[in-house]
Amino acid sequence: MSIRGMHHTAIIVRDLDRSIYFYHDLLGLDLTQEPSDWMEGDDLARGTGVPGARLRNALLRIGSEATLELLEYANRPADNVAPPAQNRLGAMHLALRVDDIVGKKAELEEGGVEFLADISGFDEGALAGWRWVYFHDPDGIPLELVEVAYSNERERRARIAEYLAQRPALASLT
Repeated sequence: MSIRGMHHTAIIVRDLDRSIYFYHDLLGLDLTQEPSDWMEGDDLARGTGVPGARLRNALLRIGSEATLELLEYANRPADNVAPPAQNRLGAMHLALRVDDIVGKKAELEEGGVEFLADISGFDEGALAGWRWVYFHDPDGIPLELVEVAYSNERERRARIAEYLAQRPALASLT
C-alpha cells in the first residue's frame, strides 16, 4: 500500500479562537470544521500520548488538498510559552505557497504581520526558483511564504538520482 498524500498538519495553539482570527480572517484560509467542543478521556489520552489530554480543535483548508488543524490543549504545561527554536530537533514550520510573494507580503504587513527579513531567493542549486520569507503567528509559530518562480524539473531529477546513487550507507549513519 502506498501513502496517497498529506491529510493534515496540526499546530498546538494557546487560544483556538484567537488563532482562527489569524489563520482565517488574516491569512484567508477557509474554515472547514468549526471549533469542536472540549474532548477528553482515556482513548484520547492514549491516542495522543498526552496523559489527561483535554483539547478542542478546528480545521482550515490550505489550497485544494491540504488541511491545517489547530489544537488548543486545556492541559498544556504552564512552562510551555513558546515553540522550540527552528534549530531544535522536532521543530517545524508551515510553508504556504503563493503566486505573488511581494503582493501577499504587502497585504499581510497591512494587516499587522511583521516579517523576520526581506524576501530572499535562490537562483541555483536544489531550491533554484524559490522566493521565500518568514513570519510568525500570534503564538510565535514560524510560518513561511514561498513562491516558486521557476523550476527545472529535469535538472532536479538528475540531482536526486545522483544523490540516491551516492548517499552514505544506512548502516553508517547514527
